[in-house]
Amino acid sequence: MAQQNKPQILITGAGGELAHRVAEKLKKNYDLIGVDFRDDSHYDDELVKYRLDFSKRGFEEVFRHHEFEGILHLGRLRMTQKDRFKRYNVNVLGTQRLLELGRKYGVNHSLVLSTYHVYGAHPYNPSLIDESFPMKAANWSSELVDGVELENLVAINMLRHRRSRVTILRPCNVIGPGVKNQISGLLSQKKAPVISGYAPLMQFIHVEDLAEAIAKAYSTNHPGIYNVATEDWIPYTRALELAGCETFSIPSVPPLLTRRICSVMKIKNLPPHMVNYFKYPIILESSLFNKTFHFEPKYTLDEMFGYYRGLKSNQKD
Repeated sequence: MAQQNKPQILITGAGGELAHRVAEKLKKNYDLIGVDFRDDSHYDDELVKYRLDFSKRGFEEVFRHHEFEGILHLGRLRMTQKDRFKRYNVNVLGTQRLLELGRKYGVNHSLVLSTYHVYGAHPYNPSLIDESFPMKAANWSSELVDGVELENLVAINMLRHRRSRVTILRPCNVIGPGVKNQISGLLSQKKAPVISGYAPLMQFIHVEDLAEAIAKAYSTNHPGIYNVATEDWIPYTRALELAGCETFSIPSVPPLLTRRICSVMKIKNLPPHMVNYFKYPIILESSLFNKTFHFEPKYTLDEMFGYYRGLKSNQKD
C-alpha cells in the first residue's frame, strides 16, 4: 500500500478538461489519483497515474495499491461516442465494476457525473424538469440506454448499501475551453446544423462552474441526485448566433427523413439518435443543488459564447 499524507480520491476520466479543473480545486486537501483510457483525452503524469480501462480485470490493481477515501466517476463515454455496445461496456459494466471494487475495498464516498440527456427529449416534457422526473431517454432510442442504466446501477447501489455516500449530478450542456463534447463541437464549427422549424431552449454551464459544483458536492456531505444548471436559457439558434456560427437547415418532416439525412451525411456531433435534443427543450430546475451547496454559477452566457466567437476570429487571422 502506498504511503499517503492526505486522503486519496480516485478520478476516472482524468484526462479530460473537467477532471483537471476539478483536481485543481481539490488538490490542496486531497491526493488525487487519475485514470483514463479515452482516445481524445490528454495525459500528464501529475494527475493521470494510470492509462487503462476501468471495465477490465486489471483495474483492481489500482485499488490494491491505494487506499481511497472516495471516487469521482467522471469518465463515462458520451452518447455521441463510439457505438452503443462500447458505451454499454464502459458506462454500465465499467461502472458496475467500479462500484464493486469500491465496496470491496471499503470506499463509501462516491460522486457520479451523469447528464441531463437521461430525461429524454420529448414534446410533452414539462417546462421545468426537477430531479423527480423519470428518466425516459431509453424509451425513445436504444442508443441512449447506457446513460439511464448507469444511473440505475448507482441508485441500486445507494439503496443496498445505506452507509455509502453517493451523489449523482446531472448537468446541462457543458461548454468552454478544452471541452470536447457534442454541443461544444457544434459551437466550435463555422457552420452548424439546425432542424428546420425548431429552436429548442437550452441551458449551458461553463466547465469551470461545473468543476466548482463537483468540488463543492464532493467536499460536502449531502448525498443525493441533483440537476446542475444555470437559470438562463436561450434558443439553440441564438446560441449558435452568439458563438459566431452560420447555420444550415435539415428538413424536419417526416422525422425518419431527418434521421436518415443525419445518418447519410454523417453530420459531426449530430447523430440520428440525438436529433430530438435539437427539437424539444429540456430545461432543468436546479434550485435544489444551488440551495444545498450554496452554489451560484459565475460565467454569463456572453462570456461562454464569447470563447467560441474568439476561436473563429483566430481562424480568420
